[in-house]
Amino acid sequence: MPRVKLILEYDGRGFVGWQRQDNGPSVQAALEDAIAAYCGQPCPAFASGRTDAGVHAEGQVAHFDCPRADTPETIRAALNFHIRPKTVAVLAAEIVPDDFHARFSCTGRSYLYRILNRPAHPALEAGRVWWVQRPLDARAMHEAAQVLVGRHDFTSFRAVACQSKSPVKTLDSLEVSRYGEIVEVRTSARSFLHHQVRNMVGTLKLVGEGKWGPRQVEKALAARDRAAAGPTAPPDGLVFLSARYEPMPPASPAM
Repeated sequence: MPRVKLILEYDGRGFVGWQRQDNGPSVQAALEDAIAAYCGQPCPAFASGRTDAGVHAEGQVAHFDCPRADTPETIRAALNFHIRPKTVAVLAAEIVPDDFHARFSCTGRSYLYRILNRPAHPALEAGRVWWVQRPLDARAMHEAAQVLVGRHDFTSFRAVACQSKSPVKTLDSLEVSRYGEIVEVRTSARSFLHHQVRNMVGTLKLVGEGKWGPRQVEKALAARDRAAAGPTAPPDGLVFLSARYEPMPPASPAM
């Protein structure tokens, strides 16, 4: 059966996260239900990374094995037809080699966190930003963020329930910029611990408010204790931007 790579966007509100669960609707269930309706049989879908409840995606990557030999354009159109009105869209479909795996072939993941920094609450972007009223110094946040770049034990920034075998990760980049009332935190790594991005953002907020400096962030990192770092930022402002893969040889076209 042809293996199909999908690029998805979704609004995480109303979902319990990517992974199918018993306690509510998930992005995986919405996609697999659409695939089953199109293919006429259940087909499991696998993602490049599992997003939490309320977290959004602009470029989530998933794959499934399709029992039908249709063109990528047909597959995309069919899945989008069956997935509506859920807030998930298939942006692209591609036939890939059988050894491609959305999760295990992934060599890098990128996230964006957006903070609305103003006195007035969000009306148009409610649920898509973290609203912080107190003025934030984005330049100070960026300076402190560089303490976290590189290979470290990120125990202080992982959720207590994190199932990763090791707390050691290599953070490729962590950049903070201001665009008017929006403060953006962009980060990339091969992989992240559970809640790592949100915990880093919550810590950098303390820096932006003037409560912490780079030295406090360095001490929190060295402590290897979740209680030593800042609070967990809400899921609203977090977006899974993209997944990176090594170039693939062209797959055989569908017949």
